[in-house]
Amino acid sequence: MTTVEIEYCVPCGFLRRAEDVLHVLLATFGERLDRVALVTGDHGVFVVRVDGEVVFDVSEDDFDADEIARRVRSRM
Repeated sequence: MTTVEIEYCVPCGFLRRAEDVLHVLLATFGERLDRVALVTGDHGVFVVRVDGEVVFDVSEDDFDADEIARRVRSRM
C-alpha cells in the first residue's frame, strides 16, 4: 500500500489546496492508498511525498492537483 503526505503552509492559507489534493487522490485511488495525511508547516511549504519521496514541491512547480495525482500514480 501507498502512503501520501501533503505538507502545507498554515500561515499562507494553503489548507484549501491541501484539501483539493487530498480529495483528488482519494477519489482517484481510493482503497489503493493506505494513508493520506495532512501535515502542517510554514514558510511557504507545499510538498507532496509518496512513501517518503518528494513528488511535488511548490517551490519548483506550479500548483496543479491533477498533475500531482499523475505523479502519485507513477509512484504507486
